[in-house]
Amino acid sequence: MAAEANAFEWNTFEDELMKREFKMIADIGYASLDEAGVIEINTLLSQMGTIYSTTKVCKFGLSCEAGADNNRVAFDPDITNVLAKSRNYYELLHYWRSWHDDVGIPMREDYIKFVELSNAAAVLNGYNNTGEYWRSAYETESFRDDIESLMQQVKPLYDELHAYTRDRLAKWYGTDKVDLKGPIPAHLLGNMWAQQWDNLYDMLEPYPGAQAVDVTDAMVEQEYDALKIFQVSEEFFTSIGFHAMPEEFWNHSMIVKPTDREVVCYASAWDFYNKKDFRIKQCTDITMSWLSTTHHEMGHVEYFLYYKDQPVKFRNGANPGFHEAIGDTIGLSVETPAHLNKIGLLDKVEDNEEADINFLMKKALDKIAFLPFGYMIDQWRWDLFDGTFSSDEMNEKWWDVRCKYQGIQPAVERTEENFDPGAKFHIPNNTPYIR
Repeated sequence: MAAEANAFEWNTFEDELMKREFKMIADIGYASLDEAGVIEINTLLSQMGTIYSTTKVCKFGLSCEAGADNNRVAFDPDITNVLAKSRNYYELLHYWRSWHDDVGIPMREDYIKFVELSNAAAVLNGYNNTGEYWRSAYETESFRDDIESLMQQVKPLYDELHAYTRDRLAKWYGTDKVDLKGPIPAHLLGNMWAQQWDNLYDMLEPYPGAQAVDVTDAMVEQEYDALKIFQVSEEFFTSIGFHAMPEEFWNHSMIVKPTDREVVCYASAWDFYNKKDFRIKQCTDITMSWLSTTHHEMGHVEYFLYYKDQPVKFRNGANPGFHEAIGDTIGLSVETPAHLNKIGLLDKVEDNEEADINFLMKKALDKIAFLPFGYMIDQWRWDLFDGTFSSDEMNEKWWDVRCKYQGIQPAVERTEENFDPGAKFHIPNNTPYIR
């Protein structure tokens, strides 16, 4: 189809809509490589994905000698829950180091080869490198500068949140482990990547005793399961006039972690492009966070449903960030005290300054803490793709940019033998993150 599209001089079309569609058709991604290249890049992605999805690490305090597989745990939900709930410095350190070493190191060479092939495909599609190819979707030459400007605007608020969090962590773990004037160790912030800090809310709550909006306990008490979470999410959308989920959605979505195979549990929504089969794939746990995530992912499916009759190339978002903006807007609405009270998960809504500050702190630990992380992942990849630094410096530059934007440092000493970016799903899966 791309060859047929390129038979036309579509750059000269006066119809802007038709020109846009032809441009999308002509851009064939990895398929621009020769057959051997296509096979190799897909094999590399498959290998990295398998490493990420099947790795299990040794339980804290136990031996994992040959034959001791029962002493190993998977990332979801086991390690995720430990990072969220444990306040044992050395337990957190063990899982952080084990995951980064066992996942990142084995895929390092594959990722270097992948970058070479991905850049080659981008060049064949008319771009200088993969980073430029990704940014082209936003249709502005100043995209990098615009995002940097936005980050600088939010930096003063982030710096205050960082300082407050660092102070509380130092009081908990001691100043020998958390330097009051330095970066925060990455394993102490509530998840594997220190990307959101809301799991630390119990340590950081501004006004203990004032209302704190976390309905996880209420969900458990009311015997929520994964299906109930999805039904409540659907009711939210239908209540504001959106579509109910089609039958195929309920028949084919993966809403809990399978027991018969290893899977990537990262939440995602899928359009199978037959105008009726739309699915969500996630390993739902019974928490407020998963309630919000389910609404977010279902927001993607609502978009799919409304755009299913568009030409195939127009069924995606207007740009890669469009879907995520919709999902996060929905998530913010769902997590308000008023809505949680309405659906029976919050007994009452307190209207006072202390409750408001607690609510805003919880949102800041989720949303404000995330912003520099969401930026730096692609900042690092863009610089790798365009040759700003070489593959011999990948891990050093990863921690440079994390320190610069997030103010965090690795839990233990790292070298170029490590490949810590690979410990984050979006790197081996090659999913742009700035969106």
